[in-house]
Amino acid sequence: MAERLTETTISSEMAELPDWTINTDHTAVSRQFTFRNFNQAFGFMTRVAMLAEQINHHPEWANVYHRVTVTLTTHDVGGLSELDIKMAHAMNTMAAELGAS
Repeated sequence: MAERLTETTISSEMAELPDWTINTDHTAVSRQFTFRNFNQAFGFMTRVAMLAEQINHHPEWANVYHRVTVTLTTHDVGGLSELDIKMAHAMNTMAAELGAS
């Protein structure tokens, strides 16, 4: 089972995720990805969905044309867990491979 990250760990992990924003109570992180078009945005979401199913950790997200806005949190622990950090890094990698900003 996932465990909630400590404030020290969160600070350390956030240094590795500069494009992500942490909310005020340190229970979630968010980022907006911008792609060249809807097809790339949808492809990104499809790739992330496959990973989410594999690790049983699902993002909160929205898509408007070429933008995908994501929030990650672990509801079971009431905050951030290692699953959120793993997902954020994976999403960064997938988006970069598709040329997102």
